[in-house]
Amino acid sequence: MKKLPDELAAALDSGITTLCWCWRLRRRDGIVQGFTDHDRDIVFDGTTFEAAAGFAASEMRDSVGLSVDNLEVTGALTSERLAEADLAAGLYDDARVEIFRVDWQAPQNRVLMRTGSLGEVRRAGNGFAAEVRGLAHYLQQPKGRVFQYTCDADLGDRRCRVVTADPAFTATGAIATASSQRRFTVSGLDTFADGWFARGLLTFTSGAADGQRIEVKAHTRSSGQVAIELWESARGPLVPGQEFSVQAGCDKTLATCREKFSNSVNFRGFPQMPGNDFVTAFAPRRANKG
Repeated sequence: MKKLPDELAAALDSGITTLCWCWRLRRRDGIVQGFTDHDRDIVFDGTTFEAAAGFAASEMRDSVGLSVDNLEVTGALTSERLAEADLAAGLYDDARVEIFRVDWQAPQNRVLMRTGSLGEVRRAGNGFAAEVRGLAHYLQQPKGRVFQYTCDADLGDRRCRVVTADPAFTATGAIATASSQRRFTVSGLDTFADGWFARGLLTFTSGAADGQRIEVKAHTRSSGQVAIELWESARGPLVPGQEFSVQAGCDKTLATCREKFSNSVNFRGFPQMPGNDFVTAFAPRRANKG
């Protein structure tokens, strides 16, 4: 049950209310943004909640138990602080969301209605719809180690122990030509084998995407050109000369760990685990020697 401030409860009991909704987003990069469906900006807790930002929310549903509660926020990309490029680049993925019911005449009279995180974000033209998931959804995420063929460590972490700063595993380069925000040819990687950086991590060090880190989908060499394809779109336009650093990729198999990184002693998978062929196998019939 929600505990209402005394003044807010009194205002509600009077039958005359001046209520609005306020949403506060805390992105993983530390940026905090506020939005409200009121026609004027509202300020509290050091956050300015921007008016007429194109936000609207569906009704909130609460469930008994540990099922995931959610609602959907829809709107238009009209706010100068809510850019389509940022949504496409994943800056709002898993952002923390706080939803307040506020008396806009006295913002100190408010109640926190829901806390959660942004889930799936869908875009169509200048509109968007974002799922706000309740905190219970974190309980559905796998925790601890997984019994599987492949390694569950991240390349270079304390369990893997590969020194990614080694020039054999990390390189710097620059964009030569860009056909999209995901595909471009590069300079500076000519000495590396085809596919060396596939599944690796690319970090932009200049330009509009400075600081953005994206996993590499493909790294190819063909006709004297080296090309990179990313799994996600980079922020802003990619331009010739834009610099980046890129880390060698690992497909988490024992063969790659041994042959590419000489690190099989730290392999964190279970390559000898029985598979489906073992489960479905049957004992051969022994010949009768009687």
